[in-house]
Amino acid sequence: MMCWSLLASIAVAQPAGPHSKNNLSFEVKAQYGFLLSHHLELDVFNAHFPALEFTLQKETWGTSKWEEAYAYPSLGVSGWVSNLGGFESIGSAYALYPFINFPLTRSGEHSLHFKLGIGVAYLTKHFHRIENYKNFAIGSAFNMAASLYFDYRLQLTKRTTISTGFGLTHFSNGSTKTPNYGLNIFTATVGVTTYLSKPNPGMRKKILPRYFPFEFDGSKFLELQISTAVAAKDMSEQLGEQFMVYAAFTNIMARVSFKSKFGAGVDYTYDGSDAYLIKKETGMEPGLRDVTKVGVGFAYELVLERTSFLINAGMYVAGKERGEGDFFQRLTLKYLFTENWFANMALSAHLGKAEYIGLGIGHRVFVKYRQRIHHD
Repeated sequence: MMCWSLLASIAVAQPAGPHSKNNLSFEVKAQYGFLLSHHLELDVFNAHFPALEFTLQKETWGTSKWEEAYAYPSLGVSGWVSNLGGFESIGSAYALYPFINFPLTRSGEHSLHFKLGIGVAYLTKHFHRIENYKNFAIGSAFNMAASLYFDYRLQLTKRTTISTGFGLTHFSNGSTKTPNYGLNIFTATVGVTTYLSKPNPGMRKKILPRYFPFEFDGSKFLELQISTAVAAKDMSEQLGEQFMVYAAFTNIMARVSFKSKFGAGVDYTYDGSDAYLIKKETGMEPGLRDVTKVGVGFAYELVLERTSFLINAGMYVAGKERGEGDFFQRLTLKYLFTENWFANMALSAHLGKAEYIGLGIGHRVFVKYRQRIHHD
């Protein structure tokens, strides 16, 4: 998946040096929890869900400015496996995802962390209208995996740390294959982490970060972002067809800090399934204007050097077919491959229910700029 390559690129982007040696660690976590049933059809899967997670990660020590700004997070890759409560109709899940683990507080041997991971999952069972009609949660074998966890860590020795925490693991294909209610699994965790070799004692001193391309230096500007996304929605189980989705997003953003941008946006979305439903209901062929949804809302962007997470939320103000309702949310993963051009993957949803996952490219223009003033 695109999210794998973008997040993994952060993990390997650190230059080699004395502070990047001997900072690899391996972690094993046992997880135990339950399914958060957000649809009546998923109540049949209410049970305890055990899982195991295996992680390879490395510490960051300030080779880039963003590492220092986020309190030197850990970067790595996790593997996750579960029998999903032992239900035959939903089978087992195997996930692999890169992640960033942000320290929230540190005090001696004690620390609190927030872990964010996005990757790919393989589920051994999915919906089939004859052979597996009870599984409304998942419509395809391959899905997006997302992991959100908080944990407390206690360093026992220079090489070993134990942890406990709680969080959410989510599986969904973004309606590329329906039905797609998704699986939300809440679990508590206990784990142990150990360095693969004796840690470099100099790493605790960190490195004074320098500014690199794509990083914020304090200058003031407004940024116009124009991006596109294309997606496929397979609704063959309900409507007997597959439909294409074409979207364009425009955002005006203000950079308020090294980490954050705030702004507002306008969305234009053409969903082929909307045109189908209007024609089926009215018997008339709808015009392009009738099925092009226009949305307005606010935007927030969290920046990690070349990679960023853009969140949009708002409401549709035009377009006859609104699907699940007037309000929409969108999470976009962006990656700058030049100073002004970026690739993006957009997950669009209505009140938490995924509508599509689209891929596209975008361009940004600085419409107002004031150079940072340096004082000697």
